[in-house]
Amino acid sequence: MSHFFAHLARMKLIYRWPLMRNVTHENIAEHSLQVGMVAHGLAVIGNTFFKKSYNPDTAATLALFHDTTEVLTGDLPTPVKYFNKAIIREYNKIELSAEETLLDMLPAELRAAYEPLLSTPAIDPIYKTLVKDADILCAYMKCIEEESCGNMEFTKAKQRCKEALDTRMTDEINYFLTEFLPSIGRPFDDLS
Repeated sequence: MSHFFAHLARMKLIYRWPLMRNVTHENIAEHSLQVGMVAHGLAVIGNTFFKKSYNPDTAATLALFHDTTEVLTGDLPTPVKYFNKAIIREYNKIELSAEETLLDMLPAELRAAYEPLLSTPAIDPIYKTLVKDADILCAYMKCIEEESCGNMEFTKAKQRCKEALDTRMTDEINYFLTEFLPSIGRPFDDLS
């Protein structure tokens, strides 16, 4: 008997932004779905407008699995996770161990199918970057949504996300920011 999907089903129990006051709570299952949609979108944008050759389905699938280890580790808040280089190194070891633990839950015949989705060393660096770009975009959108509800708790996080996006800027990110971001956080009646 495998407990793999029972663990993944717990993604809905792991909440993001645990140190922040949230108007709308977000769990890692919801977040992973959004990152999957944005990663897919970035791949389509890259292919359509910038002559890239991404596989959007690969980008979306990798994004769906990008935070699965948090069912074992929890969501360590960013200020803690990146406090210093020693913590970053140790947390990376914990994440690799959690990846291996999840993979070990699978029947041997299925492991090869999930290893490219769960094992950080096995993930194609191009897609690792694309998923990280989508992850930061989704965090940025969360900050904008929270601020649009009057929650100033996310102001500094929004600035950090914007700085990260500026540092990572690609044609795909720039297109997304220009074309799609202005609608984020707007009232529903303004979207028609």
